[in-house]
Amino acid sequence: MPPKADRHRQGQGGPSGGRAGLPRVSRAASKKRDDDVSTEAGDVADAGAGGKALIKPPDQLELTEAELKEEITRILKADNPHAPQNIVRYSFKEGAYKQISHVNQMAIHFSYNGNLIPKDSDEGRRQNMKSTTGAEKAPAETSAETSGETQVKEEESTVDTQAAGEETAEESGTAEVAEAEEDEEASPPKKSEKKLANQFNFTERASRTLNNPLREKACQSEPTPCKDFSSTVNQWEIYDAYVEHIQKMEKEKEKEKSKPQAIKKEEEKKKERKFTSLEFQSNEITKVSKIAKIMERMVNQNTLDDIIQDFKYFEDESDEYRDQKGTLLPLWKFQYDKTKRLAVTAISWNPKYKDLFAVGYGSYDLLKQSQGMLLLYTMKNPSFPEYIFSSESGIMCLDFHNDYPYLMAVGFYDGNVAIYNLKATFQPSYKSCAKSGKHTEPVWQVKWQKNDMDNNLNFFSVSSDGRIVSWTLLQNELVHTDVIKLSVEGTTSQRPEGLQLKTLGCGTSFDFHKKIDYLFLVGTEEGKIYKCSKCYSSQFLDVFEAHHMAVDSVSWNPYHSKVFISCSSDWTVKIWDHTIKTPMFVYDLNSGVGDVAWAPYSSTVFAAVTTDSKAHVFDLSINKYEALCTQVVVTKKKNKITHVQFNPVYPVIIVGDQRGHVICLKLSPNLRKMPKAKKGQEVEKGPEVEMAKLEKLLNLVREPASQTKL
Repeated sequence: MPPKADRHRQGQGGPSGGRAGLPRVSRAASKKRDDDVSTEAGDVADAGAGGKALIKPPDQLELTEAELKEEITRILKADNPHAPQNIVRYSFKEGAYKQISHVNQMAIHFSYNGNLIPKDSDEGRRQNMKSTTGAEKAPAETSAETSGETQVKEEESTVDTQAAGEETAEESGTAEVAEAEEDEEASPPKKSEKKLANQFNFTERASRTLNNPLREKACQSEPTPCKDFSSTVNQWEIYDAYVEHIQKMEKEKEKEKSKPQAIKKEEEKKKERKFTSLEFQSNEITKVSKIAKIMERMVNQNTLDDIIQDFKYFEDESDEYRDQKGTLLPLWKFQYDKTKRLAVTAISWNPKYKDLFAVGYGSYDLLKQSQGMLLLYTMKNPSFPEYIFSSESGIMCLDFHNDYPYLMAVGFYDGNVAIYNLKATFQPSYKSCAKSGKHTEPVWQVKWQKNDMDNNLNFFSVSSDGRIVSWTLLQNELVHTDVIKLSVEGTTSQRPEGLQLKTLGCGTSFDFHKKIDYLFLVGTEEGKIYKCSKCYSSQFLDVFEAHHMAVDSVSWNPYHSKVFISCSSDWTVKIWDHTIKTPMFVYDLNSGVGDVAWAPYSSTVFAAVTTDSKAHVFDLSINKYEALCTQVVVTKKKNKITHVQFNPVYPVIIVGDQRGHVICLKLSPNLRKMPKAKKGQEVEKGPEVEMAKLEKLLNLVREPASQTKL
């Protein structure tokens, strides 16, 4: 029944002409939709009848409920896991290969270079003009095509109306054909793509230059003429030659005598005039230089009046509330432009002029060795050095002579030693060389000693080559004698020929006893301290297992004849009695100790500087366990304090760092306490009192040991 109704409806709609094509398309589409719906309904019914069928892949893991419920957290990071972490590049600043800390974590998955052109550019305007001209031509062609298509459509519609009544069996085929034609008519015509012009106007060009032909040029010189000469010499010929020479000398003397006296007087006057003019000029220059120095000091004292007032009169009253703690007040900072990249390697006060001190500049780094400098500063003029000496090698140590304060002994990094005379020229008066027995490694310390038996000046030096050398100053040269050679015990090596070779120790510091001339101490890189004598060149008087690293400084106490102090890079400062193998006091400063120095005004006060830019001041009579003052002196990063020295008269210390700066600091009252006077009694002063004060402290440490022995 439904197909008949459809046919009846088709017969009624036949006379409408061209409108008969539309219902055909809708019917075909509706049939397809009904078929799809029916198939979907059938699939759902089958699924409902048979239940849900879950399909698992064959390689899926079978997990328990506990494993399924377990939560797994993953942290996603922006870091690239494939980025290398060990890239090493050369640092020109530090002169070494260093690992790069920051690595580029960006990973590029896709990149494409576009060819967009700005509208305002010349090329953009040209393309806009071409696109507008092409758009004007396109509408005329499209209008002609549409008129032809309408005529074809009308003819096709008339043919369809005539065949509609006759052929009913071919409805479905005609409907599909009509749909395909309508789709083709509805789709707009494709525009032909135009190629873009060359954007950069790039052309490849190549050229080749001609190679210049090689030419060879040679020349040959004539050999110099040679002659053979031979003769024999007798004693008579030698005698005759001497006689002729004497006769010539006598004739010259006779000629001089024959000259009139007036000519001689004129020549002598000319010579005297030259000398007097030079002397007058030098005297004038010295006078002007002295006046200029005085004026410069006056100007500096006016500009730095606050610091000078603090140096003379300031006493920190807050020390009364600090529970015996003290502070360091910064006063002056001495610096010179040419020593910014050099480290302070030595400091020494002048024994005669208490405001004058010498500073040696060099480098402790083997890879950064350059020239050295020797400067002398005074506290009266901190803006500029009084004396300036330059050297080819870095200066490692220096020392003033006690009797001749204008003489300085200096040790260099290349193993040489030299004597500078402040009254003479700016070059060293004496200097060692390879022939005169210089050291083969850096000289770490020099010390003046008493004159020898012939009343010649002499000084001692210690070096990393294991030699302790005595240098004697003669008229024109330095004469050396090896006092002792340091050898490491238990390091003899057997050679196949039966020879035994001992490895030499490396000396780093030494100090001579204040009262016993022949006794001195030597510190080594192995951490040992040797007690030596000038009389024995092959044996040590005693050996102290002092430190685990290199001994940076050794110094006898200025008051007590048995006590000395040592410091090392193993963070410790130790006080010793040279008659006992174990230290009396040990202090751990939590950083490498660069230098240590006794105070000249007390036997129990000493100062130490560490590589973390701190200065420590101890007073054993007040506190035996910790420092009275621990203060940061240098604030810049990557800077270390290298040396410290007490002034022999004033309550100040000077500290040198690795950037070439020297800082003067004033001790607060708690750091230089003197014994108070009791009622009706005078305060006892002198070396005997200081010695008794330190001996009392040592007895407190020695008592437990003596009790165990008993």
